[in-house]
Amino acid sequence: MRNHEVTNQQPLLDERGNLREPGWSRSLLQQYDRTKIKASRFRIKEWDYYLVLSQHFAGAFTISDDGYIGLQSVSLLLFDNTPWEHTETILNAFPMGKLKLPADSSKGNTIYKDKRLQMQFTLEEGKRHITCHFDRFCDGKPFDCDILLEQPQMDSMVIATPWDKDKHFYYNQKINCMRASGYMEYDGKRYTFDPSTDFGTLDWGRGVWTYDNTWYWGSGNCDLDGKTFGFNIGYGFGNTKAATENVLFYNGKVHKLDDITFHIPQSGYMDPWKFTSSDGRFEMDFVPVLDREANLDFKVLISDQHQVFGKISGTAILDDGTKIEIRDVMCFAEKVHNRY
Repeated sequence: MRNHEVTNQQPLLDERGNLREPGWSRSLLQQYDRTKIKASRFRIKEWDYYLVLSQHFAGAFTISDDGYIGLQSVSLLLFDNTPWEHTETILNAFPMGKLKLPADSSKGNTIYKDKRLQMQFTLEEGKRHITCHFDRFCDGKPFDCDILLEQPQMDSMVIATPWDKDKHFYYNQKINCMRASGYMEYDGKRYTFDPSTDFGTLDWGRGVWTYDNTWYWGSGNCDLDGKTFGFNIGYGFGNTKAATENVLFYNGKVHKLDDITFHIPQSGYMDPWKFTSSDGRFEMDFVPVLDREANLDFKVLISDQHQVFGKISGTAILDDGTKIEIRDVMCFAEKVHNRY
């Protein structure tokens, strides 16, 4: 059956280094162990990515070890008046496990430090704590943040996806609907998050990737009369015959969706999009506000990214048939082509 749910706790990989049980789950039931990988260490990709989003501004924070390259980045995004964003990235040669990213998102801390950037993602009781100081972030001015994300007991979205290549796999967790408090500071301005309206999302990824991939991903959260609502949609991350990663989050529970299609206008990323669903349970209009566009071309390493922030409106249907309507919720949707 499509959308197979994994319910057993077990090692993620078998003796050959392939996924033991492709599918989705509500938590990290399958245990990732870097030492069990049978593919080249150059192909292992591990990252922790946080996006903290309000209707008016956002911050994004990445600590990653992509085998032969490490990519540590911070983005500041402003949506009002004249939308603006800046992303600053530090590249490291051949980290290959030296960052010691945790094997489980619920245990251990993720830390990166050099002379210019000090960033850490730490776990506290029922919370995730993001702190960062980035010297000379933009125009010679520093960036700082101190953000808390509330994580009560709740479902997440976990997907174990094979690639159509031996010993290659993608293991990913999305934790949505974490209420955000704290602040970011840049250029004499402080941007303060309000936990009644603002949320953080964790994208936790581990795996062995093939070289050339194009993926689509979208995510958003909001408060509906004191209850949390969010969504995670996407495709292009390997062979999804066993399960997709398309889900709704409502009041701490996951509701599974089938296929979602991103309708990106040929006229450009900043024109209105639509999202449609094979099961009719996610029908949305998306009005872009800002395209965080990034292009890298180092011949062997190529990345063409369009992470588009904007406002989404439409209807979603929970597992029990309850219809959720949202209007002008700030979120993002992206199309990314990587050769790396």
